Amino acid sequence: MNESLVLAETPLIDKHKELAAKLAPFGGWLMPIQYSGIIEEHNWVRQNAGLFDICHMGEFIIEADLAKSNFSHLVTVNLENMPPGACRYGFMLNEQGGIIDDLVVYKIGDAEWMVVVNAATTNDDFAYLQRNLKGATRLENISQSSGKLDLQGPLSAEVLAALAGPGIKELRYYTFGYFDLLGKKIIISRTGYTGELGFELYMPNDKITGLWGKLLNDQRVKPIGLGARDTLRLEMGYSLYGQDIDRNTTPLEAGLKHFIDWDKEFNGKASLLKQEESGALRKMICFIADSRRSPRHNYRIIHKGQDIGTVTSGSFSPSLGSGIGMGYVSCEVSPGEQVTLCENTISINAKVTSKPFYKCGSAKLGEIK
Repeated sequence: MNESLVLAETPLIDKHKELAAKLAPFGGWLMPIQYSGIIEEHNWVRQNAGLFDICHMGEFIIEADLAKSNFSHLVTVNLENMPPGACRYGFMLNEQGGIIDDLVVYKIGDAEWMVVVNAATTNDDFAYLQRNLKGATRLENISQSSGKLDLQGPLSAEVLAALAGPGIKELRYYTFGYFDLLGKKIIISRTGYTGELGFELYMPNDKITGLWGKLLNDQRVKPIGLGARDTLRLEMGYSLYGQDIDRNTTPLEAGLKHFIDWDKEFNGKASLLKQEESGALRKMICFIADSRRSPRHNYRIIHKGQDIGTVTSGSFSPSLGSGIGMGYVSCEVSPGEQVTLCENTISINAKVTSKPFYKCGSAKLGEIK
């Protein structure tokens, strides 16, 4: 295993073990770090179709009257103007504007939603909703009974169409529909976290193994582990909860303000407006190394001889052939400027850049041919 891959894997494995420990008491399932190798799996998703076991994610069903339930106030997503069949990415925030969790809301019906949350925060998120929802006719944690597989890659639509029918190609970016698969009518959405055309399949747990095998019978599909999932999302500059964002991080600091609907009221809005006015004390930047050497979580970011911040995510980028990463800094640093990423005797020269790092993905194709 080459040095750059070792550097990429070490903090990821630590995070993997930490997450596994949190999930163990609840019977949580966790995908392996790799199947055939991180770089091989990464490149396969960029070119073909990769299958991810994401059964550890959390799913809630909420049935409530928006005017009476307080649900709209608990998320930054505008629920009132969502049409059925739409998905929206957003946040639950605390009073200080810190990110309790990032999530995707699915509008199932006029007064029904599915909320998909991160694995390690599932129980805390559910407890938060229980405390703060008012008059909800139904709040159910279906995480244990619902399985989730993600199929990502430019060939994913062709693969799914062979199983679920040609209607899969009519799904637009960030929408979902109901499809018959293995004798069940299931939700399939088109969102994704790899930068490629991708779909999420929600299936009852007792059917997941059969669906996994059915999809892998297609030679265009290979199983993908947590390692490639991390490098793929990092190439797109997507933040990972618990590493790049958390309860002490606001969407403004993380460069995610465009996922907030400022025309509505939500928990933490007052704090964010104050931060917007005064200016965030730190901000997220992205950088690309001048070599294959990879920065790691908690490396220091040095600019003009000053320690200005901390790396939160770093890895070798198989698509670019260089080390890439992102982290928070305490001063303004513009794209094109040089920084150095350091830990003890390790020093990596890098250039600040805009995201995404990888710009050739197929995720937002308007029409799927």
